[in-house]
Amino acid sequence: MASQRFVRAPCTRTALVRLCSVRSASPPAVLRLRAFPLFLLLGASLLLAGCTSFETRKVVDLSAFKHIYVEHRLTDDRRLDETIVQELTRLGYVASRGPLTMMPNDADAVLTYEDRWEWDFKTYLIEFNVVVRTARTKKQLAYGRFYQPTPNSKAPAEVVAKVLTPLFAKQSPADTKTPAIR
Repeated sequence: MASQRFVRAPCTRTALVRLCSVRSASPPAVLRLRAFPLFLLLGASLLLAGCTSFETRKVVDLSAFKHIYVEHRLTDDRRLDETIVQELTRLGYVASRGPLTMMPNDADAVLTYEDRWEWDFKTYLIEFNVVVRTARTKKQLAYGRFYQPTPNSKAPAEVVAKVLTPLFAKQSPADTKTPAIR
């Protein structure tokens, strides 16, 4: 059995310290503290693995607008404006793109967008914001937002379709009819 010795600490208070030659079987506290942030990070990443935020809002029905002009951002080297024009054309609108100074006179609305990309062993779209304004008065008509902070995100064309379809989908006549009150 190990003997116990008590030693006086060098500070002003008296502290009793047990000295023994037997080591405990648990890992040192330093290793447990270093592993804790790793487990915390792993747990948070599992919780956030499927977190996707998607939001759209429109003030007026956008089906009355025929020509939508997509403002090309000078920092867009992934040609996201072309994807937006293709999606608007698929939804039945006349769409064109370019710098704001080259906007045609027959444009009814201007769509501006912001995209944010991240890199985590691959480049992926983390955030996509859209604002639709009138071409002449610059009043905001609608906006849409997509945010997914995880690397397993969707393809850019799918993100654009997911944001633009609720904003620009033309309603069928059956959707606009109000039910008769009996």
